[in-house]
Amino acid sequence: MRIEKCYFCSSPCYPGHGIMFVRNDSKTFRFCRSKCHRNFNKKRNPRKVAWTKAYRKTRGKELAVDSTFEFEKRRNRPTKYDRNLMGKTIMAMQRVQSIKEAREGRFHANRMKDAKAEKVKVAR
Repeated sequence: MRIEKCYFCSSPCYPGHGIMFVRNDSKTFRFCRSKCHRNFNKKRNPRKVAWTKAYRKTRGKELAVDSTFEFEKRRNRPTKYDRNLMGKTIMAMQRVQSIKEAREGRFHANRMKDAKAEKVKVAR
């Protein structure tokens, strides 16, 4: 079972959900809901639509560059798993997730610190 990413908003697209659009050149686009599909058909840029992940990353509201994003990349090479390897993989996934959450927390705290300083400056 593979959980795809929505082409427009980058949210998870679970099997059996959403819409798959296949262009004439065989490029496939997965959409999590009709809202994303409609916006794609209207030729809207995800970086300019406020509720998408692309918008949040371009505006500096979320981490844009981080080494933990390498682990989310799609790999097409099948891997033979046994019990030991599966256990190690799950432990590694949990470790990467905890590192990612800590970095996002620090990023958010720094952003809010700058925003608070700006707010105080404007209030004076």
